[in-house]
Amino acid sequence: MGMYLNIGNAGFQSVRKGLYVDKTGLISFINSTLGTKDKLTCVSRPRRFGKSFATQMLCAYYDKSCDSRDLFCDLKIADDSMFENFLNQFDVIYLDITWFISTVKNIKNVVCYLQEQVIEELCSAYTAGEKETSLPVVLAKVAEMTGHKFIIIIDEWDALFREAKDDTDLQKEYLQLLRGLFKSSLTDKMIEAAYMTGILPIKKYGTQSALTDFREYTMLHPKKLAEYTGFTESEVKTLCQKYGMNFEDAKKWYDGYSFSRVKSVYSPNSVVQAICNEEFGDYWTETETYESLKYYIGLNQDGLRDAIISMLGGETCRINTRTFQNDMSSIKSKDDVLTLLVHLGYLAYDSGRKEVYIPNQEVADEFKNAVENSGWEGISTALQASEDLLAATLQGNAEAVAKGIDEVHLANTSVLSYNNENALSCVITIAYYVARKDYILIRELPTGKGFADIVFLPERHTDKPAMIVELKWDGEAQGAISQIEERRYTGALEQYAGDILLVGINYNKKDKRHECIIKSYNKELS
Repeated sequence: MGMYLNIGNAGFQSVRKGLYVDKTGLISFINSTLGTKDKLTCVSRPRRFGKSFATQMLCAYYDKSCDSRDLFCDLKIADDSMFENFLNQFDVIYLDITWFISTVKNIKNVVCYLQEQVIEELCSAYTAGEKETSLPVVLAKVAEMTGHKFIIIIDEWDALFREAKDDTDLQKEYLQLLRGLFKSSLTDKMIEAAYMTGILPIKKYGTQSALTDFREYTMLHPKKLAEYTGFTESEVKTLCQKYGMNFEDAKKWYDGYSFSRVKSVYSPNSVVQAICNEEFGDYWTETETYESLKYYIGLNQDGLRDAIISMLGGETCRINTRTFQNDMSSIKSKDDVLTLLVHLGYLAYDSGRKEVYIPNQEVADEFKNAVENSGWEGISTALQASEDLLAATLQGNAEAVAKGIDEVHLANTSVLSYNNENALSCVITIAYYVARKDYILIRELPTGKGFADIVFLPERHTDKPAMIVELKWDGEAQGAISQIEERRYTGALEQYAGDILLVGINYNKKDKRHECIIKSYNKELS
């Protein structure tokens, strides 16, 4: 076993010893591509979404230097009719690009260093290409001499584009190496399959991919690999049942990524961390992409700030993903930033509607932290003051609530278009942001006789009352309360046994002020 050629199955052994979710169906997919024109696969996912686990799994399965049967015999792949055919049958080259970047003395030499290191191992295993400096040439000679093809697995393939994002000469040298491996006349003779992972899709020049022969599966379009993007809902339910965790809490914190083939995908590392710590919360802050979030939302490209604030308020934002060049330096518009944030996992993408949104509580908290540290004074002040606003509401202090919402509105008039009930709903959601800790916020809740604008349903751990908030635009707060009562919006909370507050909020266009009425609802008298 070597460092790059046939590294063995130690990585997957350690994976199996921890909390493991069976994703070996991916092996069946790769098996179906072996030796075909679809044999080059590139999968891009955010950090902590299991990319390296997948590469370790594939190395363990294909690597002919080890026996991995016991690692797979109790997993889904063992039921595949082709399981035995390809198990430990190939020479596998594994390249972790972050490893080469971290060990080379000067990043400008990383491409040469990578080739030197891998060629040295190949030459120790085969007597071919000792004087060559080109990895594609050496692989071609070995394949010609032995008649065997290689499987190449590259982890963090795009790390060079992130670490040396302004060094275009180095990037071109790297792409030239990849083209030599995967886009040459000898590729079919020396490569049985390739699997690359990264955060970003393959770099584009204009509208064309730099490596057009790869089949790409991204956070925008994961296609048939959607179920391997993260944990599926059924997988999370099973984990929650096994480890005694509340599934609804897991859904609130980590669900939200949705694709045409799989409607509910969860952040896998966060689910695992929550189970291991026996506590739900934020587990994404320590990733390096958090600094990217703060930097890119600070650019405020043509209305980016407006979009971020509206999404914090529960809205979606329509975008054009086609202009993004799949790198972190060619950012020219709001759409480019939002598309990048999809690939980083900070936004989810609805491919049908071509809209982005903040997927879950964990990510929303990251946006809140980033906004508060990015000099967005108006919205930052509103988020920080939301605790006082919630307290005033629970105390029945309608005057303080109206004043607090006035301040949120006035502080953000340059950002938020304030011209209808939908905009008012966005402001209210931001104003009550802190309530997310103790409440599930449901907008437009069906009630049988209409839709309640916003319902705050208490979490299991709190004794706070539920709240039904009805909004009026240039109407009357009392009219909002009457609508809740007359249309019996409280009926939507029939299964809820606690106290309920009715909150009517109106915005008066003429004097540009809000008014509020808060009323306790007594189920026994209804």
